[in-house]
Amino acid sequence: MKRLSEKEESLMQAIWRLKKAFVKEVRDELPDPKPHINTVATMMRRLADKGFLKYEDFGSTYRYAPAISKMEYTRKFVRPLLAGLFGNSMKNVVSFFAEEDEVSLDELKEIIKMIEDKNK
Repeated sequence: MKRLSEKEESLMQAIWRLKKAFVKEVRDELPDPKPHINTVATMMRRLADKGFLKYEDFGSTYRYAPAISKMEYTRKFVRPLLAGLFGNSMKNVVSFFAEEDEVSLDELKEIIKMIEDKNK
């Protein structure tokens, strides 16, 4: 299983939110400008071929569902990417985003609270 392209990840984000969906429903979840419905259908078939989606056959249409959870995908592809870029240090990840103004003080406080709650 290879890491998804940015467009494929966008489709998977929509499917993870919807849980189960037809192509039209996934397209409706995508940001504007929306790709053509045939493009979405093709990409979803390819995601199924790659093992990221499963589907139910309804005759002339398919309903898709994730074959891999968002957490599984994150563990398998995002965590190693961050580890490689930031020397396997979450401190380096957070400090990078803080320095780039990508994370606010309130968000950092929320992260600290999540960590504290997890360790209770």
